[in-house]
Amino acid sequence: MSRNPRDTPASTRKITRRAAVLGGAQLAFMGLLAGRMRHLQVDQADQFRMLAEENRINLRLIPPARGEIFDRNGLPIARNEPAYRITIVREDAGNVEEVISRLAQLIRLEPEDIERAMSEMKRSAPFLPITLAERVSWEDVSKIAVNTPALPGITPDVGLSRFYPLEKDFAHVVGYVGPVSDYDLSKIDDPDQLLRIPRFQIGKVGLEAKMEDKLRGSAGTRRVEVNAVGRVMRELDRREGEPGANLQLTTDVMLQNYVQARLGDESAAAVVIDTTNGDLLAVGSAPSFDPNLFVRGISVSDYRALTQNNHRPLAAKSVQGIYPPGSTFKMVVALAGLDAGLITPEDTYWCGGYLEVSNRRFHCWKRGGHGHVNMAQSLRESCDVYYYELASRVGIEKITAMANRLGLGVRHELPLSAVAGGLAPTKAWKREVHDQDWLIGDTVNAAIGQGYVLASPLQLAVMTARIASGRAVSPRLIKSIDGVEEPSGAGESLGLNPVHLAYVRDGMYEVSNNRKGTGYSSRIIAEDKRMAGKSGTSQVRNISAAERAAGVTSNEDLPWERRDHALWVDFAPFDDPKIAVAVVVEHGGGGSSAAAPIARDITLQALYQGDPPLEAYPAKDRDRIAKQQERLRALRPELGREAKSRA
Repeated sequence: MSRNPRDTPASTRKITRRAAVLGGAQLAFMGLLAGRMRHLQVDQADQFRMLAEENRINLRLIPPARGEIFDRNGLPIARNEPAYRITIVREDAGNVEEVISRLAQLIRLEPEDIERAMSEMKRSAPFLPITLAERVSWEDVSKIAVNTPALPGITPDVGLSRFYPLEKDFAHVVGYVGPVSDYDLSKIDDPDQLLRIPRFQIGKVGLEAKMEDKLRGSAGTRRVEVNAVGRVMRELDRREGEPGANLQLTTDVMLQNYVQARLGDESAAAVVIDTTNGDLLAVGSAPSFDPNLFVRGISVSDYRALTQNNHRPLAAKSVQGIYPPGSTFKMVVALAGLDAGLITPEDTYWCGGYLEVSNRRFHCWKRGGHGHVNMAQSLRESCDVYYYELASRVGIEKITAMANRLGLGVRHELPLSAVAGGLAPTKAWKREVHDQDWLIGDTVNAAIGQGYVLASPLQLAVMTARIASGRAVSPRLIKSIDGVEEPSGAGESLGLNPVHLAYVRDGMYEVSNNRKGTGYSSRIIAEDKRMAGKSGTSQVRNISAAERAAGVTSNEDLPWERRDHALWVDFAPFDDPKIAVAVVVEHGGGGSSAAAPIARDITLQALYQGDPPLEAYPAKDRDRIAKQQERLRALRPELGREAKSRA
C-alpha cells in the first residue's frame, strides 16, 4: 500500500489541531444553545405560555388633562373632575350584542346610549374603545370588575370630564365642550389622533373652541398586554402626555356674577372694561344657560326650551349682538365736528322739534324742541336736531372715520365665537351693498345712531373707554397663558385734541349730574365715584306720520318685540377714569329708564369691588337698593365668598 506523500508527521499534527479547534467551537455553540433553550423553556416559561394563549401587545392613547380656566384672581371658571365610564373594544368583545346584553343585566344602560355606541363602533377602528355609559357610579364599576371574565372587551375606566362650577355666569364667555363629531373632524385638515377617540371632548363654542389647540394638550401612550378575551394583563410601558395650558382671564368672578344677576330675566347685555389697559372685567349676556348640560349631553326638552325662548339665551349678545346705538353715537358726531374744525362747543343750533330735509321731517324726541342748543346742552338733554344739523355739515365720511377711530365698525380680535364687526357706513359701502347712492337723509339718520349704523355692547364699551382715556384701548380677555402674561390693551394715543375730548367728557358728566340731564335719576352721589354717561334709545319700528300726529304709542303699550332698545354707556370716576360700562336692554324702552339704572349699579359694584355703601346712591333709591343687594348676595357663588373672606 502506497503512502500519500502529504501524510507527513507535520501535516498530521496540523490536522489534529484544526479538528480540536473546530470541535471546541462546536461544543461551545452547543453549550450556548443549550443555555438559551433552558432560559426560554424554564426561566421564561410563564411569559411564553401567556403568548402562546394568543396574548398580544396594544398601544393605547392616554388623553391629556385639559387646561383649566381661572378668573383674574385665580378662582376656577372651568375645571376637570373625575368621571367613571364604561367602554367596549369591538375586536376584544367578539359578539358585541351578547356582551352588551350581559352588561345590561348588571347596570342600567339607556337605549339611546347603546344605539349611539353601536353607531360609533361601525365608524371606528375595531381596536378603539367606545364609550357605552358615562358618569356611572362606583357601585356599577364594582359590579363590572367582579364579572370581568363574562364581559370580554368591557372596561371600567376613570377619566376627566369638564365641569363649570359657576354654571350660567360664564356660559357666553367660556362656552362649553362636547364629544367630537364628524362635523368637527371635517373642519380640520390633519386631525390629531386624539380626536379619533369617540366621545373625546373638544371645545364647541366660546373660549373653549377658540383656544382648543392650547387647552387640549398632547396625548400620552401606554403599551398594554392583553389576553385572548381582551383583558388587560399588565401595562408594559407608559409615556405621559402634556396637559393643556391653563388660562387666566381678565374677568372677575364676583363682578361677572353680579352683572348676570343684575341683568336678571331681561334680554340684555353688559360689558365692563378697564380704561387703563383694556381688560374685560365682565362680559354678560342675559338670559344665560348652564353649559354643563351640553357636556353631559343635553336632553331634547332642555334644548328646545333654549331655542324656543324669544329672549335667545344661547346668543352671546355682548359680542354677537349688534344694535342701532341711538344717542350713544352722538359723542362720535360731536368729536367728528370738533376734529374737522366745523364747530366750537359754544356754537348753537335751533331745535324746534324737527328738521326738514329733502321734504321729509326728522323729529327730535322732544316734541316741542329744545330751543337754542350748544354742544354741552345737546349731550345733556340728548337733542336730536342739533346732531341732524351738525352731521349735515360734517358728512358721513368724517363721521365714519371718527367712529372707526373710537372702535365702532371695527371687529375687535377676541377668542370668542362670532365677534361682530358692527357697521359704520360710507357712501361706497351703500353703493356696493345696496347699489344705491348715499342720501343726505342717510347722514341725518346716522347722526343719532339710527339707519345703517350698528354696534355691539363690546364696541360701545370700547368707544367709551377711548373717550375716557384718549387712547386706542383694545379689549383683552386673556390675562396669561400658563403664567405668561399676554400683551396689554392700553394702546397708543388716539391723536385727538385733548381739549375736544374734555368738551365731550364734560357733556357726558352733565348727562349724569345735571338736573336736566337724561341720566340724572341714575346718578352716583359719592363725590370720588361720580360717572359721566350717555343714554340711548334706538327704534326697531317706523313711526308713521298719522301715529306721530295722534301721539306716539308708548313702549309700555306695545308688544315686547316692537319696543325700543334701551342703551347706556358711562365711565367712572370722572376725574380719574378706571372703568367704562355699556349696557343694552333689548326692547327695554328708554335708555335712561331701563339701561341707566343697571349700568349705574354695575359701575358702583366694579368701583367698590363689592357692594357699595348705600350713601353712594340717591336717597330715594336706598331702600330699594338695600333689598336688591340682599337678593343678589344670595346668588353669589360660594367659592367667591370664601376667596373674599380669605383676602
